[in-house]
Amino acid sequence: MLPALAVLAAALCFSTTGTAQALAGVDASPLAVGAARIVVGGGILGLIALARRSPVRARSGSRASTSALIAVGAIGVLAYQPLFFLGTRENGVAIGTVVALGSAPIATGIVDAVRLRRAPSSQWMLATAIALAGVVLVSGVTGGSVALGPGGLLASAGAGMSYALYTVCGKTLIERGWDSTRVMGTVFGVAAAASIPMLLIAGASWLATPNGLALALWLGVVTTTIAYLLFGWGLARLTAVTVSTLTLAEPLAATLLGLFVLREQLTPVGAVGLALIAVGLAVVSAPSRRREEVPDATARA
Repeated sequence: MLPALAVLAAALCFSTTGTAQALAGVDASPLAVGAARIVVGGGILGLIALARRSPVRARSGSRASTSALIAVGAIGVLAYQPLFFLGTRENGVAIGTVVALGSAPIATGIVDAVRLRRAPSSQWMLATAIALAGVVLVSGVTGGSVALGPGGLLASAGAGMSYALYTVCGKTLIERGWDSTRVMGTVFGVAAAASIPMLLIAGASWLATPNGLALALWLGVVTTTIAYLLFGWGLARLTAVTVSTLTLAEPLAATLLGLFVLREQLTPVGAVGLALIAVGLAVVSAPSRRREEVPDATARA
């Protein structure tokens, strides 16, 4: 259960993003905030990876393929923020969030199935279906008719695919003998360097204000550095598809934060959604008979 708890703790860190932005009240675009988050958090992760200098016990793969995995993973990190915010801008926060979060475990399952040439377990499929139903109910998109923009849907689905890319690339590097901290530090460190121009273009003047600086530090340290150290540790000991489903705890925790911190209201349908997410997380966290769910030599190395 410890790896699952680590991923759930990472999801709890992720869930504070919206509440932190609401409390900070800074005058900055979502793209600027997202870029600052990666610059700060990814930079710290990169420095931690350099300081550790843990040896890589390579088991397979050439240097070129390893570099390609790092590059693709960093592209996934970079692409997630703008695609997510584009999707929420086009179709609203509720629908954009549901499509992005909902497509992430599905995309991870597809990418990982292609990589391993093996379909995910029936237990994962059941747990993911239950949790996704809960996400839909919590979002409130079930009431009324909504006009959907195809561009926004593609952007949100692209955010889910971006998540799948850096999750599966990270898992592959871990399986090749990389320490999980080094994986997260390398991938996010590269993404941090590439995010600097994006931050400058989007505008960084808000960082000079006390609230802006506090927000950037919270998002960088808590929702990125600490969160992805926990995420990576869990990823080394669980399958990529299991980790992707466990991170659906993020909307559950975010909703609870909204209730108790921001004094938001919860509808009866939303309460049912929270319960379904909890059930899905419990199902995916339960011991599995399949061997890939058990820590192997890679995880213990």
